[in-house]
Amino acid sequence: MSQSYYLNLDNFEVGTLTKYWLPIVNDGIGEPIRIPMMVAKGKEPGPVVGLTAALHGNELNGIPVIQKVFQQLDLDTLKGTVVGVLTANVPGVLLGQRRFNDDVDLNWIAPGKPDGNLGQIYMHRILYGVVKRFDTFIDLHTVSFGRASSHYIFADMTDPETATLAQLQNPAIIVHSKPNLITLRGQAAHHGIKTITAELKDPYLFQDDVIEEATVGIKNVLVHLKMQPGTIRPPVEPIVLCEKSSWLFTDEGGLHTIHVNIGDFIKKGDLIAEVKSIFNESIKTYHSPNDGIVVAINTNPVGQAGSRTIHLGFGPTIMK
Repeated sequence: MSQSYYLNLDNFEVGTLTKYWLPIVNDGIGEPIRIPMMVAKGKEPGPVVGLTAALHGNELNGIPVIQKVFQQLDLDTLKGTVVGVLTANVPGVLLGQRRFNDDVDLNWIAPGKPDGNLGQIYMHRILYGVVKRFDTFIDLHTVSFGRASSHYIFADMTDPETATLAQLQNPAIIVHSKPNLITLRGQAAHHGIKTITAELKDPYLFQDDVIEEATVGIKNVLVHLKMQPGTIRPPVEPIVLCEKSSWLFTDEGGLHTIHVNIGDFIKKGDLIAEVKSIFNESIKTYHSPNDGIVVAINTNPVGQAGSRTIHLGFGPTIMK
């Protein structure tokens, strides 16, 4: 990879905030596809905290989160460096779609390949050119189209520092999740970077409540790492920790009705969804296979067999 695709933090002056375009790949007429970034470099050395938004092009809430974090940074007291990738999947955002412009899901092809196809090269350069510069990494997502979600975190809760990062976000729910090596979070963890994935509610929207919550969570991390002075803000409501989670699916197609709400605690056997025909005749009802908490729900009423119903968090406990 040409050195022009690497983020070189030594090139940024201390005590400055730089708005920066990093070229990642060239398009079909030889023009660069560049990712918009902000780099705040403190006057004193310290950790490098990285934030990425819109790795999926329809997941937008992370963009204003990064904007607000940088707007509220105090460069005079900042120790270390904060890097914000405002739009990781530039073609996806411009096309209004989740996937990259070759129709691959960037978050499921990590680490990519230096000599692979379009998406593989792009992902490889994002990982090795940018993310590997981080000591701590928060990857900002939302659920995808046709779904609605709580504010929740995927984190490896067996690692104490990663568990702390998750709790500092003040989410409604934390799901214990070992990093998967084909995701950006998984590759970052593989390279020794402390990392979590934050799911910031719903796609195609800027949602003020979760934007504010996530901004506070990131500021909590900066205080925790002693990069900024201040006081850590605790959660307003207790956080629910789940030992794992999974989407539940239908085996019949039709018109869907979801009978539970986000955040509901449900029992094994509770009615969660019903599928009806176009003539409003019940085809099948679906019941929870376990006790749990509703992390997210399907909002698209039209679904073939194999459609999602709810995202269920298993073994929920209230964190103290």
